[in-house]
This record gives sequence, structure tokens and C-alpha cells, in this order.
Amino acid sequence: MVQSRLTTDVKIDLIPMQIPEALPGVAMAFTGAESLDVTHGHSLLLHPGQPSEMIVQVKNLTANPLRLNFKVEGNFPPSWCRVGTEGSEIAPGEQMQAVLYFQIPVNFFEDQQAILPGRVDKLNLNFSSNVHLYINPGTDQEKIETSDYFSVCIRPWSTYMEFLPLLYREVDFIGRFMNIFEQAYQPAIDSFNTMWALIDPLTAPSALLPFLAYWVGWQFDATWELPQQRRLIKRAVELYRWRGTRKGLRLYLHLYTGLPLDEDVINEGDKHISITEPFGNGFILNEAELGNAVLGGGQAFHFVVRLRPKSANSVHEGLIRRIIEQEKPAYCTYELFIDNP
Repeated sequence: MVQSRLTTDVKIDLIPMQIPEALPGVAMAFTGAESLDVTHGHSLLLHPGQPSEMIVQVKNLTANPLRLNFKVEGNFPPSWCRVGTEGSEIAPGEQMQAVLYFQIPVNFFEDQQAILPGRVDKLNLNFSSNVHLYINPGTDQEKIETSDYFSVCIRPWSTYMEFLPLLYREVDFIGRFMNIFEQAYQPAIDSFNTMWALIDPLTAPSALLPFLAYWVGWQFDATWELPQQRRLIKRAVELYRWRGTRKGLRLYLHLYTGLPLDEDVINEGDKHISITEPFGNGFILNEAELGNAVLGGGQAFHFVVRLRPKSANSVHEGLIRRIIEQEKPAYCTYELFIDNP
């Protein structure tokens, strides 16, 4: 709704960009409360933390160019509003626009001054304001024109009002009443909608990690870093599936060290996590000695683990050996080499 004020020099139009559906005073028919001091039909709606705009359109009714300066006054903190203009001079018969940018703190309703125990006065949610237009400031022809008052209504953002017919949205009392239920039930609904993040070890709060570890039968060890714990719990079932195999051991070492799996590298010895079984040339006559000849040319049930970290001393050898002892078959032996750069 456009609000206009006409003088001998200028015509001032106020155009709110966000109009409240529920206006104070409409609830009188339901509650019998006294009317609030708000200009009906000329209101700008504000939600905490969200910007809102009021367009001020000025038309020059004189035959001379006018220099303009805008100033906003109201019973609210000056930091809530700033003025943006497209120029300072307007030609005869032309019009220009200024934009009043309103924004209130995101913690308006949670501010300690608003919820202070024993507070006697009520929290003000409706403010009045107007625009002072200084014409030719600093000259002998200086004039001050004032627009009509308009109200600035602060309301919490409510999604429950979207489910009501338009007839009920126009009643401010119903909007406040519905907001009670929204504040009571919406946190539980939001928690249900984000439940997936609470049961995912990568995004769950750290306090829930011991529960998630118990859920998959994983022993939670506080000596491990938190990112490593999250990765291990996330893939615990996969580690169980491949326990005792080369793939399972390589995956476990990958989750702990962060070294790449190098699945695209064909040669096992070139990988960052190399697990090889040493084999020789087989049983060769005239070179074998009694007591050390092995058919197949290697030590039975033996493997070699070689790690190539990117930086020196970035892996803990004791934890590496603990992982290998836990994952390998009991009858196997191994050797560990850490090639620090």
C-alpha cells in the first residue's frame, strides 16, 4: 500500500516492501484489548536478522531543481536504519527514490534486556517513524518537509501461520498464539529432521561417539584423535567384513594414517601402504642347505608392511603395530618398515 503526502514543493510516497499480514488492533474483536498506537495500512514488517526496505519516492512539483537530504527519525535505535539514495538533486517535474534499509539484531527476542526477570515494562514490538526531507539545505530557500508517520512492526518468523486461512492471518493475536506452539514443538521437529546428522559418526556431536561406537561393537579408544575415531566408527562394519585379509589391513591403516589407498597403482611395492609376501626363486638344487630350504622360496605365513608417510614422524609406530597385531591372523608373522622422508 502506497502512502502519499502532497505539499506545494514535493510529493512524498512511502512504499513498504514487506507488509505484515497481521496488524495490531485487528484482534480487538477477539480479545477486547485496547488498540495499539500503530498506523494501520502503513506498516513495515521486520523479522530479527532479516532485512526489510521502505521506498521513499519524491517528485519535484516546482519549476526549479531541488537539492534533497533525507533523515529518518523514530523511537528506535538509529543503527536499525540506514538511508540509500540515487543522488542529491532532482530536476523540475522529475522524481527520485531513496531506500530505507531496516534490519534489527538477530537476537532481538533473546537479548538479556528483553527477558530480564522482574522487568516491569513490556517489550515494545511496534515503533513509529517518519522521513524528514531537507530541501536546498544550507541556503536561504531551505525547507523541511515531513512525511506521514509509518509503523515498524517486529514479529518473530513463523511458519505455522502459512497453514492458516488468510482470514486468521490478519489477526495479530492469533499469530502470537500460534507462535507459542511453534516455539514448543518446532525444536523437536527440527531435531527429527536432522536426526541423520546425529547418527552419522562424521557429523555427530563428540559426546555421542561412544554410543555410536558401542552401537557397532567398536572399542572406543580416547588415545586416537577425534577425526580418526569418526572414520573408524563410520567404517567399522566394513573392517569387520575384511578382517584377516590384505584389503582389511590396508583399509584400517588408511583410516588411521590418512595415506592414500593407491588402488590405481598396479605394483604393490609402489603404494603408500604396501603389504607384500616375500617369495624367492623356489627350491633350487646345489644352492640349498639343510635346515633353510623352503619349497616356494619364502617364509611361510609371513608378510611385510611398508608405509611411506608424507612427513617424518607423522605416524605412531606403536599404534601401527597394534593395528597389525589386531587385524592379522594369529599364526602369521610380519615385518614393519616406515620410510620417513
